[in-house]
Amino acid sequence: MFSKVLIANRGEIAVRIIRTCQKLGIRTVAVYSEADADSLHVSLADEAYLIGKPRVAESYLNIEKIIEVAKTAKAEAIHPGYGLLSENPAFARRCEEEGIVFIGPKADVIAAMGSKIEARRTMEQAGVPIVPGVSFALDSADEAAKAAASIGYPVMLKASAGGGGIGMHIARDEAELRQAFEGSQKRAASFFGDGTMYIEKYIDRPRHIEIQLLADQNGNCVYLWERECSIQRRHQKVVEEAPSPFLDEETRRKMGEAAVRAARYIGYANAGTIEFLVDEQKNFYFLEMNTRLQVEHPVTEEITGIDIVEEQLRIAAGEPLRYQQEDIRRDGHAIEVRIYAEDPNTFYPSPGRITAFSAPQGEWIRHETAVQSGAAVTPFYDPMIAKLIAKGPDRQTAIERLLEALRHYRVEGIKTNIPLLEAVLSHPAFQAGDTTTDFLSKHWKPAKAK
Repeated sequence: MFSKVLIANRGEIAVRIIRTCQKLGIRTVAVYSEADADSLHVSLADEAYLIGKPRVAESYLNIEKIIEVAKTAKAEAIHPGYGLLSENPAFARRCEEEGIVFIGPKADVIAAMGSKIEARRTMEQAGVPIVPGVSFALDSADEAAKAAASIGYPVMLKASAGGGGIGMHIARDEAELRQAFEGSQKRAASFFGDGTMYIEKYIDRPRHIEIQLLADQNGNCVYLWERECSIQRRHQKVVEEAPSPFLDEETRRKMGEAAVRAARYIGYANAGTIEFLVDEQKNFYFLEMNTRLQVEHPVTEEITGIDIVEEQLRIAAGEPLRYQQEDIRRDGHAIEVRIYAEDPNTFYPSPGRITAFSAPQGEWIRHETAVQSGAAVTPFYDPMIAKLIAKGPDRQTAIERLLEALRHYRVEGIKTNIPLLEAVLSHPAFQAGDTTTDFLSKHWKPAKAK
């Protein structure tokens, strides 16, 4: 096992990784920007190094600076967390070049799965169902229209290098497709440095269900059941739960086996997630692979009892997987909500200083954050300030416990999306398990701005 690990991230995920390292007796190195000098992850780590100005391009995305710090601190490995550099093959490759262990898959695997077009081709070769569509780049609106005609409307226009819904657009006819193509292409190029576009058939009212994987360096791989992440806003997840209220045991098994097959086909090692769209008839289709830890990993940990970050560290250190598929239990139900510093009516970020902050405590409540009273929420980073997770012996109990916790959650000085989260969890459709991806557009009616 490693003696010292650098965490190339910030906020609650950096805190989360540090706590598991502390449990294992691993010393930790934090990196921080000028805006994060007083952050919790900085004070919790054994060592901390300033790496630049507040903007991520000048700090948390500065590959060479982070590598320099790792070498100075004599860190044997780097954990990238999620977001930022976690799925950047150039970063993984630089770690490899410097003899630093990247806690994640190999750079070439990240690159292959980072291209949505390449990932589609690979999954098709692996025998994993994919959404009907094209697996080649579309260079113009004319090519897109021709492809859409062969697939049939509605279609989803997507960026090959994309994520987080950026560059995505639903087109229900040719006119809408042509109108959206150039704008989506430019948006993708701006965010990802790659404007490559492709098209898939749009599946109405799907579920977004993902399979958590663990794979070691010897070809052993298991799935840790599924998470349903269908409650989304602009393709960003808001509520996640495990297990899915929709799947039956046979479909659950088939999805898990397909995910394992995919991981083995590409030679995957470490923690990863295969995301699927699932239609009303329980047909499932590959959506994408996340070659990193997911924001919503705690719900899987809660129902399986497995510390996924610990397993990442062990796998990266060359240890064999400690579990076989029959060892993976499923106990109870867990639900996570993401608490954002944003206006719940406009969804605009709400930066500012938190004047009062307290979260409920309890045996069935898990709270992950890096903010506290007096902390500043800056406009430089993602507005998520915390994750709140509740577990119960069944789904209804988990919902009730999470609602109760949200009612006692206190954040003053900024606005948060807690009213939205309470409305979702209280809604009869959610409580009945009717959690398709159009949930918020159908059921959430923001209050009028005063």
